Amino acid sequence: MVSRELRLRRGSEFDRVRHRGRSWSSRFLVLSALANGSEKNRYGFAVGKKVGGAVQRNRAKRVMREAIRELHPQLQQGFDVVVIARNSFTPELKTPEVVSQLASLTRRAALLREEEPDRPGVTEGELNEIREIE
Repeated sequence: MVSRELRLRRGSEFDRVRHRGRSWSSRFLVLSALANGSEKNRYGFAVGKKVGGAVQRNRAKRVMREAIRELHPQLQQGFDVVVIARNSFTPELKTPEVVSQLASLTRRAALLREEEPDRPGVTEGELNEIREIE
């Protein structure tokens, strides 16, 4: 479950992101994002009735929430993000596929932070050896 402070809850919040923000789409998903002026991202999920019955729509939202949960630590903060399942979203889609689609969309939206390469540094053991020499 995405914690309460990280959720968009009102229809007006969804509308603001959809109308004022920018959107990127893929085969199964649409991602809309708008800067929110805070230090945290807030997320909203929407699935239309054309995707299927209530069971299929709820499953789609669960899969999208899980995908965001995996990507959240790598995302730039300070945005309201709405993820919408397109009509082509099928119940057979698994979480890794949705994660890869969302990662692609967030990369295109410049929301995904690229991981920094490992920097050479002094390890704890090397630091202890330096102290012993001194």
